[in-house]
Amino acid sequence: MARMFSGIQPSGELHIGNYLGAVRNWVALQRTHDCLVCIVDYHAITQDYEPAQLEARTVDMAVGLLAAGIDPERTILFVQSHVPEHTELAWVLTTVTPVGELERMTQFKDKSQRQESVRAGLLNYPILQAADILLYRADLVPVGEDQLQHLELAREIARKWNGRYREGFFPEPQPHIGEVKKILGLDGEAKMSKSLGNTIGILDPPERIWELLRPAKTDPARVTRNDPGDPEKCNLYTLHQYFSPPATLREVAVNCRGAKWGCLDCKRVLAEHMASAFAPMRERAAALRREPGRVREILRDGAARARAMAEGTMLAVRAAMGLLPAGEVSVRR
Repeated sequence: MARMFSGIQPSGELHIGNYLGAVRNWVALQRTHDCLVCIVDYHAITQDYEPAQLEARTVDMAVGLLAAGIDPERTILFVQSHVPEHTELAWVLTTVTPVGELERMTQFKDKSQRQESVRAGLLNYPILQAADILLYRADLVPVGEDQLQHLELAREIARKWNGRYREGFFPEPQPHIGEVKKILGLDGEAKMSKSLGNTIGILDPPERIWELLRPAKTDPARVTRNDPGDPEKCNLYTLHQYFSPPATLREVAVNCRGAKWGCLDCKRVLAEHMASAFAPMRERAAALRREPGRVREILRDGAARARAMAEGTMLAVRAAMGLLPAGEVSVRR
């Protein structure tokens, strides 16, 4: 089977933006592809974070992924820092990557403008991403449109290394873009992000889902309950399309346009369907949390399987680059 690689930062909770934009796609692909899913903790430390919280957030992310349907029998689920070959290959790839290519990355330009002192980790972030993918010689990478530029750079880095050291060794990974392109947060403006506080976690209980949905932004034209609205301009109607059945979706659209419902009525229905959709995941997560050792065991096993693959890649990379094999020191005469 073709090999798929994808990664996710350990933000702690897995929110509906993660789920709709990426995770449910991974769950589907694991039935047809050889899949690796990596919790990318080294990527997470390129921004400010609390060291005391990182371990717990990493485990929480693993719980969320397993609860959402990632099957460790089908998918290698592991933590990035548990496979040191990621950073080794990243360094190797810096030697063939032009600085100009890194500086033109849109995300680098956007984020660096908000930093008084730009860190090298932010500039080199896409090289580590490329190493994550190329280390497993992945054929396919599920990405959102905002990550296409980084994937194209990974393809370019693969071409440069192949051309210099071993033609055809690294496949040029192809993008896989799911049907969900971008999920806006509850503010209706920015992409859903925990750092912006505009998310709903897939493991949130029903009362928390309602608490978060209640103040969420809707169609700005609906100032009062009696104002007709346009569901196509309402971010919550977009979420209805993922969580509500067709009959409910039609009812929401009719009642919105005819001012038969207020926005709170619409939100209550959405909250009910979201809570129902995620109920099985909440149950699986609760079971996993009762066995914390099991989650860590899955991550250890995943790292062992991933490292076996990574070691093979790096043996070939070192040989192609003329690096002296460990333990084989010879003296010329």
